[in-house]
Amino acid sequence: MRKSIFTTTTIAVLTLTANFLFAQDDVEGCKDHQFLNRMPNFRLTYCSENYSEDEVVVGDQKKQLIEGTIFNYQYYMDEGKFPSSFQVIKNYENAILAKGGQKIYSSGKHDLDGFVGATFKLANEGNTYWITLHNLSGIEELSGYNLKVIKIEGMKQEITANEMFEKVNSGNSLSLYINFDTGKSTIKSESQNIIDELYTMLKNNPTLKVTIEGHTDNVGNSASNKTLSEQRAASVKTALANKGIAADRIKTIGYGQEKPIADNSTEEGKAKNRRVEIKKQQ
Repeated sequence: MRKSIFTTTTIAVLTLTANFLFAQDDVEGCKDHQFLNRMPNFRLTYCSENYSEDEVVVGDQKKQLIEGTIFNYQYYMDEGKFPSSFQVIKNYENAILAKGGQKIYSSGKHDLDGFVGATFKLANEGNTYWITLHNLSGIEELSGYNLKVIKIEGMKQEITANEMFEKVNSGNSLSLYINFDTGKSTIKSESQNIIDELYTMLKNNPTLKVTIEGHTDNVGNSASNKTLSEQRAASVKTALANKGIAADRIKTIGYGQEKPIADNSTEEGKAKNRRVEIKKQQ
């Protein structure tokens, strides 16, 4: 279904006049994605948004099925100095990498499946975005291309200190979805509310001692994931200690990818496996 899509954040430096002229030629109700703007002199001829699943190219003759909210954009250039496919791919690549994203696959010329384009992955505010350039019309002089963005909602969690205590004190494991910087142990600001509730639980129950377990998905190697999970568990302990909880009330351990609770072959499963578990010390 068609609908108005987001606000504009520029990749290339465009003048206000140019942006105004582009808007005049765009299909009614279509705007660039909030993260990514078009190449200069291209107009937006089509856009759509729906929740579905679609394949993205992740290697030569390799595809991965991704489920999420899919945003499709089609751009076309009528006249002027046409860029090459390589220029378009590189422009988007530089913009996405500058935002902390990563390149998954890129082919400036036809690969074995005839694909010309690129696939990127970006984490932002707890969500994951798969970004694909495809249907590039021409190699040396490109007059049109498609941009597809698949948004995978991050694990959202609202839980109070009392709910935490009831579960932990009963002997059950409490799974918390705390967001960290990608590949790091720095706790993101959007997860501060979880840390605050955890602190309140420990403050209101001064005899309670807990173990914090770190867990990851299976991306990367086992050794590095184990180290990362240990560091993330330690970061949660440090955050609580900095707020006044005695460090000797908290033990930490990291299991890395050893104890998944969901299927690591899907993005949803990986999101569930990237967790911190809180258990009552016996």
